[in-house]
Amino acid sequence: MSARIASISGAEHTAMLGLGVYRPERIVTNDEVAGPIDSSDEWIRTRSGIRTRRFASDAETIISMSAAAARDAIEAADIDPSRIDCVLVATSTWLLLTPAAAPQIATELGLNNVAAFDISAGCAGFCHAVAMGSDLVKAGTARNVLVIGVEKLTDTFNPRDRGTAFLFADGAGAVVIGPSEEAGIGPTVWGSDGTQHRAIRQDKDWMEFFREIDEKGLDAVRPYLAMEGTAVFRWAAHSLEKVCREAIDRAGLTPADLDAMVPHQANGRIIEIMARVLKLPEDCALANDIEETGNTSAASVPLAMEAMMRKGDAKPGGTALLIAFGAGLSYAAQVVHLPNWK
Repeated sequence: MSARIASISGAEHTAMLGLGVYRPERIVTNDEVAGPIDSSDEWIRTRSGIRTRRFASDAETIISMSAAAARDAIEAADIDPSRIDCVLVATSTWLLLTPAAAPQIATELGLNNVAAFDISAGCAGFCHAVAMGSDLVKAGTARNVLVIGVEKLTDTFNPRDRGTAFLFADGAGAVVIGPSEEAGIGPTVWGSDGTQHRAIRQDKDWMEFFREIDEKGLDAVRPYLAMEGTAVFRWAAHSLEKVCREAIDRAGLTPADLDAMVPHQANGRIIEIMARVLKLPEDCALANDIEETGNTSAASVPLAMEAMMRKGDAKPGGTALLIAFGAGLSYAAQVVHLPNWK
C-alpha cells in the first residue's frame, strides 16, 4: 500500500494588497519617433491614441525597474517582505534565455531563497501571473506572491519599423497578492490561439541570425519585434468581448457592477471598441494610460491601474475588470478589487 502523502490548503480568498509602478524618466514625443518612420504626430495619435511614451536609459534595466516598482508595491501592501514566498515576473524583453530575471530581482529586493521565475505570455503576461499568484496563495504553496510586469521594449523593436516604433515603450508595475477576508480576485478566463502566432513575433530566431552572420557578415540584421497590426486589431476587436463577459459572469457580476475597466493598453481604438461593445455604465472609469505611456506590454495593466487611481478616476477597493492580450496570441481576464497604491 502506498504511503499517504500529506496535503495543504491556503487562503479561501485572495486580493491584490498593494501596487507600485516605475516609469522611466525620459518622456518621448511623437515628433521624436516620427522622423525615422516617415510619419507625423497626427498620424500616430489618430492610429494609436499615443501622445508620449517613456524610453528607459541604459541604467534603467529590467532588474532596476522591477525592483523599484516592487518596493513600492510591498510598502503599499503594508506587509513584512519576509512573508513573500514567490516572485513571478511577466516579461518578453529579458534578453537572456537563462537564467530568468526573477531570481535576480528577488535577491535585489532581499528576498532570499524564495521561488522566483519568469512568465512569457506577451502582453497578457501580467494577468496570467495574477491568476497564478492567486492560485498559489489559495493552494497554500505561498503565503504572499509578488507579481511583476516589466518590459524594456526599446531593446527589441526597430526604430525604423513603421509598424512598431511609434507604439512600444518601457516600464514596470508590481502587485503583492495575499490572503483576503473576501474575494478580491475573481476567476480567470484565459486561453490562446496559436493559429495567430505570427501576428506578434520575433521576426527570426537567434540561430537564423547566426547563420546570416556567417553568410553576410556585417550586413546581417539582428532579430526584431514584428507585428501585423491589422490582424491583431481585428482579432482583439472581434474576439475579446466574449472573454470579458465570461470573466464578469464568472465573478457573479454584471457590467453595471464595474467601477473601472483596465484593458491592456495596446491601442486607443481597441480600448474604445471594447468599452462600447460591453455597454459599460457611464460612471465606469476606463483606463487610457496609452496616451501618455504607450504600449508597455506586460507592464501596461499595472501602470494603467496606477494612472487611474493617481488621477482620481478610480479608488482602492473599487471593482475593476482587467483584460490583456498579446503574443501567442494569448489572453487573460479577471475581475478584481483595486489595490492600495504608492
